[in-house]
Amino acid sequence: MNPPFDSLQLDSQLCFKLYAASRAVIRAYKPMLDQLGLTYPQYLAMLVLWEWQEKAPQQPTVKALGERLALDSGTLTPLLKRLEQLQLVQRQRSLRDEREVHLSLTVAGQALRDRVAPLKARLLCDSGVDLDRLHDLREGLDHLLGQIKALS
Repeated sequence: MNPPFDSLQLDSQLCFKLYAASRAVIRAYKPMLDQLGLTYPQYLAMLVLWEWQEKAPQQPTVKALGERLALDSGTLTPLLKRLEQLQLVQRQRSLRDEREVHLSLTVAGQALRDRVAPLKARLLCDSGVDLDRLHDLREGLDHLLGQIKALS
């Protein structure tokens, strides 16, 4: 049986809605990120490193960061090099295994977190988005991601 024609309409595609929403969110974050001197992917990496500052994994490595962000090393390496040039992150090869690169925040990287909170709060306030709806959306997307990952 052929699916109804509507299923091939752009506006009926969940993937398009997710893509458009993602681009809109990144655009909304841009003024805040410009003040911080970060790109959106760099900001995501910093979020994970700040999380790890609270509760670090056994191995705070480039590999672990890539897994957490779902990024490959080809994308992650230049991003981390730039964060290192900005003196926000330090990379250090493991003495045990030279292939393993450990990550840590510099003092400046730790301090940057304090600048993010008020900017992020202002961004959410200015957006007028219902925080309960955002929470529900996040939970729904977590569920969707889990189901998609289970298929692969």
